[in-house]
Amino acid sequence: MNNSMYKKEEVKEKTLEYFNGDELATNVWMDKYALKDKEDVFLESSPIDMHHRLIKNLLKEEKKYKSSISLKEIMNLLYNFKHFIPGGSSLFGIGNPVFSSLGNCFVIGNGADSYGGICTIDEEQVQIMKRRGGVGHDLSHIRPKGSPTSNAAKTSTGIIPFMERFSNSTKEVAQDGRRGALMLTLDVNHPDIEDFITAKNDLTKITGANISVKVDDDFMTDIAIAEGLPESTKNTKNVKTWNKLIYQAWKTAEPGVLFWDKIISESPADCYGDDWKSTSSNPCGELILCPYDSCRLGSLNLYSFVINPFTDKAYFSFVLFKEKIKHAVRMMDDIIDLEEKKIKSIIDKISKDPEDVLIKLTEIKLWYKILNKLKEGRRTGLGVLGLADMLAALNVDYAMPETEPFVEEVFKYLARTTYKTSIELAKERGAFPIYDYKKEKDNPFINRIMKDNPNLEADYKKYGRRNIASLTVAPTGTVSIMSQVSSGIEPVFDIFYTRRRKVTKETDKSYFDEEGILWEDSTVIHKPFKDWLKIKHENVDINILSEDDLNKFIKESPYCENTAIEINPLYKVAMQGIIQKYIDHSISTTYNLPEKTTKEEVSALYMAAWKTGCKGITIYRENSRQGILVSNTSNFIPKDATKRPSEIKCDIHRTTIKGEKWIILIGLLNNHPYEVFGLKQEDISIPNKIENGILRKNKTKTKTEYLLLSNDKEVLIEDIVSNFRRPSEEWSTRLISGMLRHHADPKFIYEQLYKAPGHINDYAKCIARTLKKYLDIVDVISVSKCSNCNSKNLSHQDGCLICLDCGNSSCG
Repeated sequence: MNNSMYKKEEVKEKTLEYFNGDELATNVWMDKYALKDKEDVFLESSPIDMHHRLIKNLLKEEKKYKSSISLKEIMNLLYNFKHFIPGGSSLFGIGNPVFSSLGNCFVIGNGADSYGGICTIDEEQVQIMKRRGGVGHDLSHIRPKGSPTSNAAKTSTGIIPFMERFSNSTKEVAQDGRRGALMLTLDVNHPDIEDFITAKNDLTKITGANISVKVDDDFMTDIAIAEGLPESTKNTKNVKTWNKLIYQAWKTAEPGVLFWDKIISESPADCYGDDWKSTSSNPCGELILCPYDSCRLGSLNLYSFVINPFTDKAYFSFVLFKEKIKHAVRMMDDIIDLEEKKIKSIIDKISKDPEDVLIKLTEIKLWYKILNKLKEGRRTGLGVLGLADMLAALNVDYAMPETEPFVEEVFKYLARTTYKTSIELAKERGAFPIYDYKKEKDNPFINRIMKDNPNLEADYKKYGRRNIASLTVAPTGTVSIMSQVSSGIEPVFDIFYTRRRKVTKETDKSYFDEEGILWEDSTVIHKPFKDWLKIKHENVDINILSEDDLNKFIKESPYCENTAIEINPLYKVAMQGIIQKYIDHSISTTYNLPEKTTKEEVSALYMAAWKTGCKGITIYRENSRQGILVSNTSNFIPKDATKRPSEIKCDIHRTTIKGEKWIILIGLLNNHPYEVFGLKQEDISIPNKIENGILRKNKTKTKTEYLLLSNDKEVLIEDIVSNFRRPSEEWSTRLISGMLRHHADPKFIYEQLYKAPGHINDYAKCIARTLKKYLDIVDVISVSKCSNCNSKNLSHQDGCLICLDCGNSSCG
């Protein structure tokens, strides 16, 4: 282990240089992957040190076997995040003495429908999360609401309270600033399915879990048939469930859907009986596993295999691709050996902990179960990132029918080379211990890989495979940030966007957020687009381009009309279906839809995903995850404004609006906000120590005066409206005060002001910040803020929520 220690400033300087000035990539690496001691002192000065740590440990495992790749080959594979990037847990954990798993994804479950069984799952969930793992488990075994029980409760409460329990446990767990990640699934035939579908209608609840419905082919066939039948002949129950599911996905972006029959039929692992029966998904949907199985991730950078990118001579090098696939498969297998050591060290650490053995028993048994599955199946999850940039570099549109044959060729090549290498590794190192040709010989996925390749099939039959399953397309949010390419198989989210960073000194470019934190904006430009610009316009200085100039160049580039929000989602779903044919696990991706997308269009997209052979689908309709107010009545009952007494209590607040000092007065009636006024400090003389008083209103035929009384001080405010400098300040003050006087919920006013367009430091939004202090509620915008830096600059990618300011990911 490296004993050198580095100051944070030194690390930032070297890492910025490594990433060519990319501050976001620098912050992501420093926060999430740099080796540190217990006091958070840096033990690595840049990603170069991390690469050396990975190479040293991987080479050691590789050398255990007779046939191995060289130090140089491993270095060429890993350096500069260019060709192959291990998953986040491996980047962090390999060679790191902390007791964390290298596994990114876990599924657990005991099928028990008792409090003891449910509590055991709850404990297992948090024990995995504290070791950096994301967890999924199924709820279909829990009896429905109203079912008889043999305890004092007499009847079951159904699944919703347990969803909240598991969600709350997730939120309690943090690993170096990362919150736990959880997926909860339920079979569409469960009696509580409609409760499950609407469980997150109130976005302040079950915020610690993603949810997905497991639908079977019979259900989907009913829906497909019903779409073409008269209303009277439809399967009423299934159609009702479907419509509710679609509405919720349209409204709140959840639940997602897992096409369960497709998942089971195409899974090589499910050929091995009940012990390997898939039950649920990991938090982002790309790995459907049996209980206590896990997977380690890694991604090949497709952009790196384009030779002469963005030119007339651009081509995809299948020769280079093949070499790196073979090397990456070997590295993934070596990481399994490293994970085995990690799990044994975790078990040893737990055994030596001072708690009573009975307290530790569940945790120890958990890790033994995970260890056994790891050794029996040796499951890996090799995927890709940079698909969108690969296509752009080849001057090809992302999602058009003519693109599909080439994409299929790439992923077929990936699958066959991966399986061929796994067969070669079985010959060299031995097959996964439970391999049985007879059990999996009829698996449609295996047969697709072996088709028209008799030599490969002969070796497979003779030697088996090293890994029970090998391929996925996982979220690559933070890894993509460091690789500086598009995420997974996603389109580029945006060619450029505005990034916020905290600053300590106020400038003409800085502003305060609702918490009073000072920020400054800068423009972030997608690196491969910079590569294109440099090739096509060598003399253009991208650092001084205006937004108009950038948009002009984008229209000229292969990225034109190829961003996530611009692409026809039906083209994208067709591409996902093609790619899924060559992925033995699943694919994590999000369909970013315009706000105007209808429920009918969402339904058609889900149906298309099933018909094209996708294993799951998740959507995000723009602005659909804002706060949802749940009312107990459907009737609109107008309320008259309460008449203002001549005197009311008043709180005095001070704030900064676009660099100017302001006084905000909140008039209170029965301790409830009743009216607001905003005044520049230069227009009113109120000592800083005065924080409340009485606001007296005196109206005559010619004018209205307000008198502020506090601590024997009197401040006369003549015709308060005349103090406004801008019409927007006057009308927003009148509107907010009018809504408060008519008994509008301050929470509602606060939400609407923050949804409205405009700068976060505008007058109305500053009023909202002040009103927030009177809300006795959960933070209503928590679902649309980064849990790490509070930024709202979020992107839905790969089924995860990614912060574009700090790189934090909801998937870890």
